[in-house]
Amino acid sequence: MGQSVLVKRLPIIVGIGLIALLVFGAAIGPIVSKDEPYLEKPGVHLPAQAIFPSDERLESSKGNILGWTGIAITNSMLSSWITSVVLLGLFVAAAAKKKLVPGRLQGSVEAIVEGLLGFTESMVGPEMGRKFLPIIATIFLFVLFNAWMGLLPIYPSLGWNPTESTINESVHGDSGHHTPSRVDLLRPAGTDVNMPLALALVSFVFVEFWGIRRLGLGYFGKFVRVKGLFRGPKYWFAGAIDAFVGILEGLSEVIRLVSFTFRLFGNMLAGKILILISAFLVPFVFSVPFYGLEILVGFIQAMIFAGLTLTFATLAIAHHDE
Repeated sequence: MGQSVLVKRLPIIVGIGLIALLVFGAAIGPIVSKDEPYLEKPGVHLPAQAIFPSDERLESSKGNILGWTGIAITNSMLSSWITSVVLLGLFVAAAAKKKLVPGRLQGSVEAIVEGLLGFTESMVGPEMGRKFLPIIATIFLFVLFNAWMGLLPIYPSLGWNPTESTINESVHGDSGHHTPSRVDLLRPAGTDVNMPLALALVSFVFVEFWGIRRLGLGYFGKFVRVKGLFRGPKYWFAGAIDAFVGILEGLSEVIRLVSFTFRLFGNMLAGKILILISAFLVPFVFSVPFYGLEILVGFIQAMIFAGLTLTFATLAIAHHDE
């Protein structure tokens, strides 16, 4: 009897606790409190930070320690590698011991694959749906897991502050130097413009590849529309308009790279800034609803990126009659 009463009152107890944490967080936050902030001021870095070799070593050596590759490992690169390993591990584990009656892991992975397959087949049919599935599923899952894993508390927790020698060198060095800020070991890959750009390039190549493979050289007919200019003076005006439309079609293919890149980058970076600022202003529970919002945004952005790629691929393989 006493246990059932406790279960009934549990939501009330939890609610009172959350309200108490919210009030306490507001009281110690910079909005109300005039003391030193409970959390250090958030720093947002648009460029990714190098972790191997570190930004400090790169700055002190002026980039001479990169070796023949000229590439440094950044925190966003490490995050994308971890996401790739997690995805591969998930699918390998699900396929390792396949059963006629699937377990929870195998059933969940099969449901995801079947859902994505149904999504692609609904747009391009069963034949092309299976051919498009690998790249569409990869884009969707990679964007989704990058967004969701970036919400884990471990991401903003791991990192290091600049060493004392680096701080002294920056403070007492040239006037153009700035005091180094904290370096995060992990950063959500979507908040680094390079990852959305790389995905946009993959999407672009995928669309153009299937357009050429399906239609051959005739695929370029939608970009080069000059037939009307050779039909005689009566058709020159309509031919000029058609040729201009072809130029617009070509520009739209290239501009798509920009729109794909900055749509994903802007949404992921805005979410990160929103959570950082909300947690700084009112620590503890105030930022929890924003985490829920970012879970939804991550899913929507993954669906938009994969869906637009599928849509443009569908248009690319369609025959363009005169």
